[in-house]
Amino acid sequence: MSAKTPSDLRGLMRGEVIVEGDADYDTARSVHNGMIDKRPAVIVRAMNAGDVMTTVNYARDNGQKLSIRGGGHSGPGFGTNDGGVVIDLSRMRGVRVDSRARTARAEGGATWGDFNAATNAFGLATTGGVISTTGISGLTLGGGIGYLTRGHGLSLDNLISADVVTADGRMLVASETENPDLFWAIRGGGGNFGVCTSLEYKLQPVKTVYWGPMFYEISEAANVLRFYRDYIKTAPEEMGAFPAFQIAPPLPFIPENRHGDMFAAIVACWSGDPADGPRQFKAFHDVAEVKAEMVGPVPYPAINAAFDGLFPTGIRQYWKGNFVKELTDDAIAAHVQHGPNAPNASSTMHLYPINGACHRVAPDATAFGHRDANFSMVIISASPDPMDDARNTKWVRDYSDAVAPHSEVGGYVNFMDDDDASRVRANYGSNFDRLTRIKRQFDPDNLFRVNQNIAP
Repeated sequence: MSAKTPSDLRGLMRGEVIVEGDADYDTARSVHNGMIDKRPAVIVRAMNAGDVMTTVNYARDNGQKLSIRGGGHSGPGFGTNDGGVVIDLSRMRGVRVDSRARTARAEGGATWGDFNAATNAFGLATTGGVISTTGISGLTLGGGIGYLTRGHGLSLDNLISADVVTADGRMLVASETENPDLFWAIRGGGGNFGVCTSLEYKLQPVKTVYWGPMFYEISEAANVLRFYRDYIKTAPEEMGAFPAFQIAPPLPFIPENRHGDMFAAIVACWSGDPADGPRQFKAFHDVAEVKAEMVGPVPYPAINAAFDGLFPTGIRQYWKGNFVKELTDDAIAAHVQHGPNAPNASSTMHLYPINGACHRVAPDATAFGHRDANFSMVIISASPDPMDDARNTKWVRDYSDAVAPHSEVGGYVNFMDDDDASRVRANYGSNFDRLTRIKRQFDPDNLFRVNQNIAP
């Protein structure tokens, strides 16, 4: 029999069981997005897969809402809830590298900072995100877009297997040969199908990259975007680069009298031979005068932490995103109209390229939708001040509405906010019906529903 009360649960667990009134309850219930203020009934800091299995059974048998938290970076705050159960995986962060096989197995609570530190010691890496405190599980299960996508595919394209606790409390291995339907679904289907307590990845020989942001006058924004549109179509796949709008933070490489000014930017990463970096970056200097830059060879883990200071825990966030097939002149005009109005240095638009290796995976090979898109766009506002919420949210919505006619109906699930539930079918496109069938097989009662939900 499973536990009926939190006290019962404590007697079955290795990890902590935290309830309201406990000294660390407020810390335990918080997530990365400071706009989220929810009060779960029970928070379990799991120490192992057994703790996860026990807690899944507890939530299911007691009819409790269940949230799964890895890094806690879900924009809508899906890592917590009101009145339900939270499985917090942050105590499960081990990473084991097999350098001969070029693989790594990481526990479900590991962050990309954890993962990159472990693999970089062996001169290896896989596609991760752009913030080091992001959890590997959430990013991978939704897709996994990062600097290495064009050369090595999405994070989920590098997933070999996963240990998954399903809604019936069983631990299943999901891979191409074991539970292949489940493996197909978790590669893009988000947290709809279970709790991944460990994930195994293919690794690539990447240790040092040539990386950096380059800032251009905002008057060059349209020129930079047109250049980027044409350049990235045929750029070497070792080049991961994306354009952005960026208010200059007070950093040493930016002239002091330009701190706080809005710039157009390109952030580029060359993962080939670092010695070839200056030659590969020449095109970015030819398009327009670079007014400030910080480029050079750096260890791969450093680039995933470069923006952490602009995106600290507790910052208040609101997101919108779309897939984009073509960056048309009309789309560029909309970007130039709205992007420069970003309210602060932590608010921006990034246009990530997802061509190259990502396009060599068949549209139905994984659950990830829209393999025919060339870009994944995100617009995000972020501020520590609650008084900024209304203005910042309006900027994101107005910007998103302006570029929507030039974008796909669907977007990347990891860039959706809590008011995007109506977009789930569009986000998965032709893969949605199969996802629904697999959801009925593994979670017929929709226990795992605190997410961009695929209803059974």
